[in-house]
Amino acid sequence: MGSFGWNQFLQALLVSLAWVFDAQQTFISVFVAEAAPAWHCIDDHDQLCNSGTIQCQLPKAAWAWNQPAETCLVSEWNLECSGPFVSGLPASSFFFGCLMGGIVLATLADSSLGRKNMLLLSCQVMSLAGVLTVFSPNIWVYSALRFVTGFGRATIGTCALVLSTELVGKKWRGQVGILGFFCFTIGFLSLPAMAYLNKDSSWRTLYLWTSIPAIFYSTLVHFMVQESPRWLFVQGRKEEAINVLKSMSTSINFNFADDDALLMDKETWNVDLYSGLKLLWQKGWAFRRLSSVMIAGFGIGMVYY
Repeated sequence: MGSFGWNQFLQALLVSLAWVFDAQQTFISVFVAEAAPAWHCIDDHDQLCNSGTIQCQLPKAAWAWNQPAETCLVSEWNLECSGPFVSGLPASSFFFGCLMGGIVLATLADSSLGRKNMLLLSCQVMSLAGVLTVFSPNIWVYSALRFVTGFGRATIGTCALVLSTELVGKKWRGQVGILGFFCFTIGFLSLPAMAYLNKDSSWRTLYLWTSIPAIFYSTLVHFMVQESPRWLFVQGRKEEAINVLKSMSTSINFNFADDDALLMDKETWNVDLYSGLKLLWQKGWAFRRLSSVMIAGFGIGMVYY
């Protein structure tokens, strides 16, 4: 499948759009949970209030928020005087969910679910958790749902990248792989614009704006995205794999009557959930390369986030 046609481009683009919603859910807490809104003194002649005193040192009747309380978690749930543990809990819960989701879901795309179903499941869990976040009554429930959101979105990037690149030939994989990062940037840049339009409304509205489109996107993935032909081959589903290849490129022809046309059965090696880790350990060069990438990724992530 060395050619690159419109069918392949549209499939790769549709798969890569998952990164848009991934980026929005990753950074949404910046606009609803981390930045406390501005406040002002109710009495302009109150010397104590106007002397630059911290809010927590003032009686509640002496000051007020500049915007409605529901525009931010801090003002709605009166978290302005909470400690660093409470203020940092939502973000920490989200990224801890990402860590746990990566560990638990990492190999399902290679084993039982496949790339498409794993992408679909991840998007659904992430978007449904985002919708449920709208109904959070307090910071503790909110943080728990942020954990679920992070758990669900942990495999979106890898599934979208692998699925989009496995639909094209080796020559075009580099260019197609960039689509996902381009879509992530779009999602990241669209979030401040959405937050600005929502600045005088409830923070819950921003979650609806970002989560409901992701639910509709999951429906499109289910009906319009093809499964990876490589994964179908590995699972021994040869006819399905050939049908996917034919739908991607009309130049591919296979004669199923020819026994030599396709000699791949389901892989017989031990495909348990974490057999890939065992194989990785056995291949020293792969383990060293992955370790280097993980260390670099850890440093970049520490600085970036």
